[in-house]
Amino acid sequence: MKIVEVAVGVIKCDNKIYISKRANELHQGGKWEFPGGKREANESIEDALVRELSEEIGIQVTAQSPFMLIEHDYGDKKVRLDVRLVEGFEGKAHHQEGQQSLWVHISDLNKFTFPDANMPIINKLVGLLQATINKSEP
Repeated sequence: MKIVEVAVGVIKCDNKIYISKRANELHQGGKWEFPGGKREANESIEDALVRELSEEIGIQVTAQSPFMLIEHDYGDKKVRLDVRLVEGFEGKAHHQEGQQSLWVHISDLNKFTFPDANMPIINKLVGLLQATINKSEP
């Protein structure tokens, strides 16, 4: 089975993350996700993310860094998610394809239903937030 390579953007502003709801007719439809899309042939992950976020949510990425790599087998599809943290961008994030989208506080991400492959992302974000809180407490 072919592995689908996907550039995923965890778009962070303060302690909020931008998420959107997948269209019902798509694989894992109706669930929430971090924006991004398939990497095209001869395209770097960085370039794929810049292209996808421009097309999908109308922002121009100015700062991104590696966050994590996830390989997941759904049974009917295998994905490799190259997850990038986006902390610098220009423009106002809004879904250009009609999907519902929200800025959600990191601590509230667990209240939304995501595809199974996204759970390590959420766990890492919540863990980093908790570590930051613990570090700032007297």
